[in-house]
Amino acid sequence: MRVAPPAAPGALLLCRAEPPAVRPVAHLLRERMLLAPAGDGWSVLVPAAKPWLTGTDPVDQVLAGWAGALTVGAGWPAIALWWDDARAGYTLASGFRRTVGYVWLTDGTPVGEGEAMRTFAARLGLDPVLDVEALDGLTRPDSAADARARLLGLIAILARTGVALPAGLTPGEPTDRLRSVAAAQGAETIEWSGWRDAVRAELDAVEESPLGPWVRGPKARLLGAAQLAAGIPLTVWGLKRHSGGWTTAGSILIAHGVLSLAYDRMRARPGC
Repeated sequence: MRVAPPAAPGALLLCRAEPPAVRPVAHLLRERMLLAPAGDGWSVLVPAAKPWLTGTDPVDQVLAGWAGALTVGAGWPAIALWWDDARAGYTLASGFRRTVGYVWLTDGTPVGEGEAMRTFAARLGLDPVLDVEALDGLTRPDSAADARARLLGLIAILARTGVALPAGLTPGEPTDRLRSVAAAQGAETIEWSGWRDAVRAELDAVEESPLGPWVRGPKARLLGAAQLAAGIPLTVWGLKRHSGGWTTAGSILIAHGVLSLAYDRMRARPGC
């Protein structure tokens, strides 16, 4: 039985990272979103507004821009799932690499390039035989599958990587319904609250990462002191011998040491 085509444009953003890692980056989109876990190692962002209706860009371009912004410097990929009354598709963004995507018409007719599916599989680490064969099936004509069914098929393949969308967050549903479902299930609201809070959220994320101990805390202070201890005599030695190279190297070490100690002290203050 044919699945009814979507009545209005809508979208979901899948991020291959847990919500704590997605949260600070999502703030930088300056858009109201709902954030929820979406399986093992995945999160989903549900747009709370519909800028594709009020702006000049269609839903696929808006989502491609969001996905690209989320992954620049993040180290994890994002998949934008989008649909409107004529088409549906996905866009995969992964940092500064070229985005790839695929499109189906409302009746399920594939209009994308098969190579995009293979690139999609490679970047997500999917099985080069079984998963690629399943993805290829989405690029072949199928009179029983419309655009929404194609997106559901894509989600089924992504389930092998751990994707598990919360109940009710189904591609093809209107944006208002997706927002209501996400809110009812306790999704976290992400709202732009100014650059200061966004920067603070980003710093918190760095401090909670594996680099955290070297950014703030005893190890960070030890590293800063070591850089000063090495940089000061190196700079003096370079100045005495009129060596620009050694003087520059020492100055860089001093600067890094001072910044490291200053940052640790600043973040230790209440409210910072």
